[in-house]
Formats: sequence, C-alpha cells, structure tokens
Amino acid sequence: MPSLFRRPLLIRLLRSLAILVLAWLVVSWLLVLLLRFVPPWTSAVMLERQTGAWLRGEQDFHLRQHWVPWGQISPYVPLAMVAGEDQKFPYHHGFDFDSIQNAMDAADEGKRLRGASTISQQTAKNLFLWNGRSLVRKGLEAYFTVLIELTWPKQRILEMYVNIAEMGDGIYGVGAACDAYFHTPPARLSPAQAARLAAVLPSPRRLHADRPSAYVLRRAGWIQQQMEQLGGPSYIEGHAPPRLPR
Repeated sequence: MPSLFRRPLLIRLLRSLAILVLAWLVVSWLLVLLLRFVPPWTSAVMLERQTGAWLRGEQDFHLRQHWVPWGQISPYVPLAMVAGEDQKFPYHHGFDFDSIQNAMDAADEGKRLRGASTISQQTAKNLFLWNGRSLVRKGLEAYFTVLIELTWPKQRILEMYVNIAEMGDGIYGVGAACDAYFHTPPARLSPAQAARLAAVLPSPRRLHADRPSAYVLRRAGWIQQQMEQLGGPSYIEGHAPPRLPR
C-alpha cells in the first residue's frame, strides 16, 4: 500500500519539475526576444558590481552607463571589438570551437589558461549571469548564448555588447567610456580611439584607455592593424565577400 501512495507522489513531483523547466525555458526565451528590440535598463554584471561596491562601503563609487543606438556609434567601435576579441564573429553561431580546442590543448601542456569566449558568450554572461568559472555558470552561459544567436541578428549582439561591456571601473558601454575618456560622442570615435577601448577589455579596471600603458598602446596598435586587414567596417556590416580571417 505505501508504494501505491509513493508512485502518484513521484509522478506529481516529476510533473511539477517538468512544468518548472518549461516555464524557465519560455520565460528566458521571451526575455531574450524582448531584448532584441528594447535596451536593457541594466545588466547582471552591472548589478553585481554595484552590489559589491555597496557591501564594501565604496561610497565614492558611481556606476556610469547609458545606451547608445547602433546608428550613433562609430563603425570602428564594433570592428575594434571583433578584431581584438573574436575575429570569427560574423561566421560562427556563438561558439568558436577551434579556440576552445586550442585553449584546452594549452591547458593540457601546462600553459596559462586562455579565454576562448566569443562576443556572443560574453554578451550572454554580461547581460544575464555573474562572474566566475563554475560549471553551472558556464552551462547557463552556453544556454543563453544559443538563445541569443537564434533570436538576435549579429548586429544586435554587437550593439548590446558595446553598450554593456565593462570599459573601466564602473564604466560600462561605449557611451560612458566616450564621456570619461575622450569627451566626444561615440559617433565621432576614430579607429585609434576605438582600438584603445578594445585594448583595455581584458582587464578594464587595471588598464586605461585615456592613460594607456605601453601594453595598451602595443595592443591597440595590433588591433588597429587587424581592423585594416579585416577590410574595415564592411567586415561586420556584411558588405565584404565572406572570408575567414587568417
């Protein structure tokens, strides 16, 4: 008799779990769909940084970010991000498996672990998740990356990325970065200025686009060279004939 009671209970639990999973899938996809058309009012990483500042008592901390539409951003900005972070961005579907394999091979050889995240993955993490390297976070990052790639065009992914990426301590997005570093509208950024913004992305709280170190200047020079070799803004605007970067 007890087993007869346990079976309906197990079925109800499984059914409830299935409903919760289905609800999560529907709500998360609807959120991604909404953000294809509507600018986010904040991001998970910005909330994490603001909360951390409050908990640490950083009373002088002030988070700066404001949305800049695609048409008001210099085309050199997204090109610089692609040149410095993810040159296969126009061609992959969210994951660069060659870079992932190279990173795994380097780790097996005892070399320093290198990042292999694409711009799509970084956008998913910045927008919806938290910093860290746990398997749970990486799994959710992969899930949201797939949703973003299925729901947004490449231009929207880049537009979101350049508006929410951390470009300084408390400075998020190209609009706030232009105000803080160059005192010029994002539409008027030069290739050199865009390259300097992209050059600080590996460590935006330590590196500075307005006071570039020798490392930042070297990296910015390399990024600007890559921008030219990729063919300029047409590489991300779809005007150039398809080709993979060397």
